[in-house]
Amino acid sequence: MPDFSSPLVRLYPPPAEETPLRGLYLAHDLRRRLAADPDRPYVYTNYVMSLDGRIAVAQPGRADMVLPKTIANERDWRLFQELAVQADVILTSGRYLRQYAEGRGQEILQVYNDPRFADLKEWRLARGLPPHPAFAVVSASLEFPIPPALVQEGRPVIVATTEEADPARVEALRAQLGTVVIAGRRRVEGRPLVEHLFRLGYRLIYNATGPQVMHLLLADDMLDRMYLTVVSRLVGGDPFAPLVQGPLLSPAVGLRLHSLYWDSYALDGDGQLFLCYDRER
Repeated sequence: MPDFSSPLVRLYPPPAEETPLRGLYLAHDLRRRLAADPDRPYVYTNYVMSLDGRIAVAQPGRADMVLPKTIANERDWRLFQELAVQADVILTSGRYLRQYAEGRGQEILQVYNDPRFADLKEWRLARGLPPHPAFAVVSASLEFPIPPALVQEGRPVIVATTEEADPARVEALRAQLGTVVIAGRRRVEGRPLVEHLFRLGYRLIYNATGPQVMHLLLADDMLDRMYLTVVSRLVGGDPFAPLVQGPLLSPAVGLRLHSLYWDSYALDGDGQLFLCYDRER
């Protein structure tokens, strides 16, 4: 059983001091940012990455990529859950749903089936939020199933696709789920994606997808905050998924450091950094 009670060391902002892991990102209370600017959504994301820039590596015998097991860890996963529980809607992908249907994808939000996260369930319910955040599936191909477990208890699922998507598949998903939005011509684009979700009432948007969706959010200046865990391990692997994948961003996207923590207890003492960046505006 992982020990979430072992402390971190805050390095920024100074002065350096010990702080608990549990509740670290809940204390950011991202919903307060909605009150500061009620006329726009707030989009945030989170990744765990190796020192050599891998967020996912090729899986033997398969076309898709997965998080390297050598950098996945329960202390990072705890903070992932603290971010997920705050969201109105979680961005995911057709690839994730395929993995989930095959039994290879974890439930993104585990506060309802894991006693270690019972406090997160109480956090969400105490604020009068729906039991589950909605899911928004970003997909141009629409080649994915909808696992029944993801729509249990009336959890909303929205599909964001393109004008060139198969009309028959679009109508089938509308009949099954009720909401399919067109967010681009040939590919899903960041601005129409976020604007559609905002019009549907989803204001706090958590991106839990891969590097291509990260790129489309950055390209349209739709990202407000990035959380990044950097694990003190080199993993190699070819091919691999980097943090952002797509054409050169011009101009480059500037981020400003919000906080930095050192975790010496993770990964048998190899440790990891927890960083948080805000978009420069």
